[in-house]
Amino acid sequence: MTVKNKTELSLEQSEELLGVLKERFENNMNRHEGLEWSKVEGKLSSNKEKLWSLNEMERTGGEPDVVDYDQENDTYIFYDCSAESPKGRRSVCYDREALESRKKHKPENNAIDMAAQLGIELLTEEQYRGLQELGNFDLKSSSWVQTPHDIRELGGALFCDSRFGHVFVYHNGAESYYAARGFRGSLKV
Repeated sequence: MTVKNKTELSLEQSEELLGVLKERFENNMNRHEGLEWSKVEGKLSSNKEKLWSLNEMERTGGEPDVVDYDQENDTYIFYDCSAESPKGRRSVCYDREALESRKKHKPENNAIDMAAQLGIELLTEEQYRGLQELGNFDLKSSSWVQTPHDIRELGGALFCDSRFGHVFVYHNGAESYYAARGFRGSLKV
């Protein structure tokens, strides 16, 4: 079966992804206590574009999982829950402006544009800290996080990691990129 457009999965792809997500959901109940897979699956099945974004999160190594439920808006919130920053999203600078400012050795992409292409948003510092309460993440890697405008305006960008039992927030030039730094995203369904 062929895919109808770039943001819609085939029936076979959808079923395969739902199987992966269900297994991850059931194996990590500490991330979403009190939530039921059948309700999450119902939301996903009726939202093809969000399912496509979750597939892209999975394809790039993010291992997305439900981490919260917003009762007021009836939305499930997924984060990338891979142990380390997703491998398919590393070695990227922060945004397009940073990418274009590099004269030599440009990375292939940037975190902000890549997240938009996937249909997700970079985690905020607060979301990143919340993720760390659900397990051990980025013990060997780091992840760009949403950077306040005033910092970005001065050429900087923020990234986080977890070392020595603590979450650390650092700064770097937005044009920098490293093999062990990527970004984690969130998606509301």
